[in-house]
Amino acid sequence: MKDNEVTQRIIQAAIKVHTALGPGLLESTYHACLFQELTEMGLFVYSETVVPIVYGKLKLEKSYRIDLMVENRIIVEIKSVDALTPIHFAQLLTYLKLSNVRFGLLINFNVVRLKDGGLRRVVNGYGNNEST
Repeated sequence: MKDNEVTQRIIQAAIKVHTALGPGLLESTYHACLFQELTEMGLFVYSETVVPIVYGKLKLEKSYRIDLMVENRIIVEIKSVDALTPIHFAQLLTYLKLSNVRFGLLINFNVVRLKDGGLRRVVNGYGNNEST
């Protein structure tokens, strides 16, 4: 399955979860439901993956956690905030760089319609990040 196909399945699952639950819930609720939806689709998903940071001779074992890693190649960062801000994009881009992963999805479930500003695709190594 190609990266775009995996991304489309993730988006379909997120829309299904958002349609069922609506906005205004905790991030952890959307996280658990999206994880379940993706695994039921037959995708290989890690939840709360710990990725160490190496800085010189220092190795920080539990430095950050990726919300969802899908098929070992798409990072999904889940939010439930009033609006996505530049720091949310920077956070996902940092995760992509540290994990050596090319594509990520930033999903904000706290919107009226997920398609209207709740989904953003972030690409590692490219100056312009695209909207999905």
